Formats: sequence, C-alpha cells, structure tokens
Amino acid sequence: MKSFKDTTPLEKRIDESQQIINKYPDRIPVIVEKYFKCELPDVDKCKYLVPKDMTMTKFIFVIRKRIQLESTQALFITINNTMVPAQRLIGELYEELKDKDGFLYVTYTSENTFG
Repeated sequence: MKSFKDTTPLEKRIDESQQIINKYPDRIPVIVEKYFKCELPDVDKCKYLVPKDMTMTKFIFVIRKRIQLESTQALFITINNTMVPAQRLIGELYEELKDKDGFLYVTYTSENTFG
C-alpha cells in the first residue's frame, strides 16, 4: 500500500492540513499508516481528526479497534521513527513532531522494529 505522502503532492497536503486546522482548531490532523514490513491488517482509513487533549493511550486504542487487533497482539506506535510515551497528549506531540505539510504521521507495527 502506497503512503499518503507518495500519493498526494506536498502542496495538496499543506492545503488540506491548513483547511482542517482552520475548520477544527481543537483537533489535530493525523495520518496513520502501517510500517511497510508489518503483517498486521491495513487500517481502514488513514486520516483522523484527533482532539488535542487525547492521550496516545486512547489513540492507540482507536487504532487497535480500527484494525481489529486481538487483545493478545502487540502494537507498537512510532512518530518520526521514535516511540512516544503513551501518556503524552496528541496536541503536544503535534507541536513537537508534525511534518512540514502540517500532518502528524503515526506508524504502527506488530514488532518493536525501531528499538
């Protein structure tokens, strides 16, 4: 599956993120994608509007539900190839780690490949 960056030109991504931020100032535009070597199911949608005050723990729960992951299966989440603390707020992570196009890119995998 091609990534959002591969299928959408930079200018269009910038325009889209700005429109989202202007329309929903209390939410963060997030792109969720599976790590290319991961065998977990693809997420059913890649674009999310996440409340700024949501913790990563809660967002991970959303991702787990969207890919219908069993409770016994591990799920690792990274932003910019870095594991982030589960108690951090999405809004804080966005300010620190957002992409130049205005989206926050979250990658999931079944193994701790970024160790």
